[in-house]
Amino acid sequence: MKESLYNLAVDYPLLNMFWTMMLIFIWVLWFMLLFRIIGDIFRDDDLSGWAKTGWLIFVIIVPFLGVFVYVIARGRGMGERELRRAQRNEEEFRSYVQSAASPSQSEELAKLADLRDRGDISAAEFEQAKAKVLAG
Repeated sequence: MKESLYNLAVDYPLLNMFWTMMLIFIWVLWFMLLFRIIGDIFRDDDLSGWAKTGWLIFVIIVPFLGVFVYVIARGRGMGERELRRAQRNEEEFRSYVQSAASPSQSEELAKLADLRDRGDISAAEFEQAKAKVLAG
């Protein structure tokens, strides 16, 4: 048994190994494309439920033809939808960072009150700054 496994390894030429690796790479690439298309179908808000179901059935039942037709018919929109999603995520991230980094109104009011109590600002200046903090 051990000898037959050794012969199998020796009898498998280098070119066949490269060919097998290429086929595995193409297979993985195909599944990545398939899952990306299925994800795009679910994320597209412009498609109705029936259209999403139709595209899913088409892509799952006849995968090669379904994927190629989807890329031809809706390929440009895939990129635009992905770009809009990335921009929306970036805007949400920036607004989160700004809200987390900026001090809250209560912290600013506490600082103003401390300045007023120490006599660094007058009561009128305190009221003016307080109005700015509460307005904006």
